[in-house]
Amino acid sequence: MDPANLSKESAVSFRVVIGCGLAYAILFYANDWLMAFLEVSPGVNWIYLPAGLRLFLVLIFGLSGALGIATASALITFGRDLGEDIISIVGIGLISGFGPYLARLLVIRNLKINPDLSNLNIQMIAISVLVFALLSTGLHQVWFVLMGIPSGSLSNAIAMLIGDILGALLFISICKFGIDVYKRYYGKQSVL
Repeated sequence: MDPANLSKESAVSFRVVIGCGLAYAILFYANDWLMAFLEVSPGVNWIYLPAGLRLFLVLIFGLSGALGIATASALITFGRDLGEDIISIVGIGLISGFGPYLARLLVIRNLKINPDLSNLNIQMIAISVLVFALLSTGLHQVWFVLMGIPSGSLSNAIAMLIGDILGALLFISICKFGIDVYKRYYGKQSVL
């Protein structure tokens, strides 16, 4: 492989990692502000919109999306919840980024989704959301319990699972609505 192409591909991946991390952080803080009244405990919400973004970014950008989310999540956790507990912080970051990546690998392989997502349909999206939410909740809750983080409990697991599912479905619905509005107002205009 040509070194010039390799460095160009690395730069694109680095930009995607940064972009995904920034998008995740922005939506995390927006959700934190908008849904504060639905927070059960730190990191556990009844509606968690960033869950949809995590799934979306990792489905589209793969490993680069997972790395961006993992990095942003670790930085958010460091600044917000756990301060100096670096092992817990890194673990939460890795779970936040690579839980969706693991879900992506499972659904793409088992549902026969094309790598470019061209055959993705509503059933596949629903299954992807469910697999993602179960993996994310399960991995987070196991980590919380192992590390002695107060958010680890059965009641928090139920709230997190519901929050991830509702957040992902709401996020996808908002995106679909935005695309439909865009198509209605701008899709029929000719480019002159």
